Amino acid sequence: MEIGHHTSETTINQWKYAGFWVRLTAVLVDMILILLITIPLALLTYDYILPENDPTNAGIAWLLIDWILPSLCITLFWIYKAATPGKTAMKTQIIDAKTGGKPSSRQAVIRLLAYTASFLPLFMGFLWIAIDKRKQGWHDKLAGTLVIRNQ
Repeated sequence: MEIGHHTSETTINQWKYAGFWVRLTAVLVDMILILLITIPLALLTYDYILPENDPTNAGIAWLLIDWILPSLCITLFWIYKAATPGKTAMKTQIIDAKTGGKPSSRQAVIRLLAYTASFLPLFMGFLWIAIDKRKQGWHDKLAGTLVIRNQ
């Protein structure tokens, strides 16, 4: 473990768990990339920026561009790469907590759906990463996954 990074990473067994700040940075990178794709699509489809144009009035286009497309992309990255571009940039990856292998498709879908449980009570499921011994958020616990630093 590098000096000065012990507060964001914990090593137990053979894995170096990715801590709160590393994971938050990865999410911010992913959000920027998603916005670079979804904002132009939204502008082309339903004039997203104008205040009088409520995006929810765009119906299925809004649902597809703002929710389904990002969710699908994230889940596919988790399934095929075990990491989103942000996680890759931060040299982290998602693993199955029991086997250490890639998460299954089922785990990826559960993890995505479990984000709701982590968000709703004032982001407590994400803040939990900072105090958990294995640096798991509630979504990780529900899906049986860990986020580790690549060594």
